[in-house]
Amino acid sequence: MSTLDTAGPAAASIATLWWVMLIGATLIFLFVMALLALVFIRPGIGRGTPASWWLVGGGLAFPAVVLTPLLIYALWAGERLFPTGDPAVAQVDVVARQWEWNFTYRNAAGAPVQSSNTLHIQAGQPVQLNITSADVIHSFWVPRLAGKIDAIPGHVTVLQLKADAPGLYRGICAEFCGTAHLEMQFALQAHAAEDFNAVLGGLPPAAAPDVNAPRGRP
Repeated sequence: MSTLDTAGPAAASIATLWWVMLIGATLIFLFVMALLALVFIRPGIGRGTPASWWLVGGGLAFPAVVLTPLLIYALWAGERLFPTGDPAVAQVDVVARQWEWNFTYRNAAGAPVQSSNTLHIQAGQPVQLNITSADVIHSFWVPRLAGKIDAIPGHVTVLQLKADAPGLYRGICAEFCGTAHLEMQFALQAHAAEDFNAVLGGLPPAAAPDVNAPRGRP
């Protein structure tokens, strides 16, 4: 469940952004503490500096120089998290409801099949999740693979993720949704390419959808 033990490009981008922000904040903190220590070591230092210099330099110039590169990097990293819009990317419809997750796929024959509380994907390939809710607001989150995104009744939110290697990853609902919120967990199973179609072929046919939200809208 660690967001720093990443297993996919989206989660890796988020973790890298976190480290950049942490390092930047640490350097700023150390710089301010050094100025504070200097004041105690050499009382009166800087007394002849006009107050306007401190206000402009410390209040405007310094934050602009430090925060502008961090902002640019955060925007660049954030753009990498948006779906690519590539029609070739596999899609899975996700419906959350108290207290389960339902996933609908297309098997090799193009027929809709479904699983509950276990999401199956092919390792090494991106997948687009079209997420909605049948009752209240939930939040879909697989910490090692991507960021969290809300599941909202009557609306479809889109998340794209990829698992670098086959494995089992834990997912949770990250939005309080009622008394059994803590039980609303699911598994994401990333399969090797040679096994994936067989797994989908073994899933039961999908039930008729009960949520008529537009598909694929971010």
